[in-house]
Amino acid sequence: MFLHLKNILTPDEIHTARSLLDADDAPWVDGRSSAGGQALAHKRNEQLAQDSAPSQQLRALVLAALQRDALFFSAALPKKIFNPLFNRYSGESNFYGDHVDGAVLRSQSTQQWVRSDISCTLFLADPDEYDGGELRIQEAHSERLVKLPAGDMVLYPSSTVHQVAPVTRGARLASFFWIESMVRSTEQRLLLWNMDMNLLQLRSRIGATGNTNTNTNTNTNTNIDIDINPAVVGLTGTYHNLLRMWADT
Repeated sequence: MFLHLKNILTPDEIHTARSLLDADDAPWVDGRSSAGGQALAHKRNEQLAQDSAPSQQLRALVLAALQRDALFFSAALPKKIFNPLFNRYSGESNFYGDHVDGAVLRSQSTQQWVRSDISCTLFLADPDEYDGGELRIQEAHSERLVKLPAGDMVLYPSSTVHQVAPVTRGARLASFFWIESMVRSTEQRLLLWNMDMNLLQLRSRIGATGNTNTNTNTNTNTNIDIDINPAVVGLTGTYHNLLRMWADT
């Protein structure tokens, strides 16, 4: 499942992040220091030192933003979140060639092993700040190009081949991390996401008038209050029963 989530960070949070990432003394290190064997030959970027104070502050900022975003929870159904990392593509350190993310990763921050079901990129620079730098994700018969506004995030399967195209002007800044989902199957997560989003629309439409039927004929009373609507109750129950069947907590 590929999903674009908007406004994960507020403007104030983006400003805070940029003040730390753009600082003259920001502790950038060679991104290859955290690369696996397949990545060493074609990974050229910089990464904020994981044990630095700015990295710890930014990590807390991103995790707090994720916790308050209901759409993120619905899409990812997170069991574990690999501690957010931060990278920069610019100058000579400006690309990351085709690769597949490691299946199981160990966080230096928490020492926790995380299975990478979902890869996440949270953009921290606006598209007009740099040329190139698209996240290029291979699909069965095409390629998806992603370049989002600062504060927006893309979620995509960690099993896909992807790359960051060369940055030819400016600097591409982002946070990246992985999710181990309670529901391992991409197909099952997609079914749950679609059901949850349709339930949300149904509740919103019913809630606009308080009823499922706006017939104003005083001789009939076909209005059903949202709290006792059997369709909403039944579909919500089906969602949770599927989640109960598939989830591993």
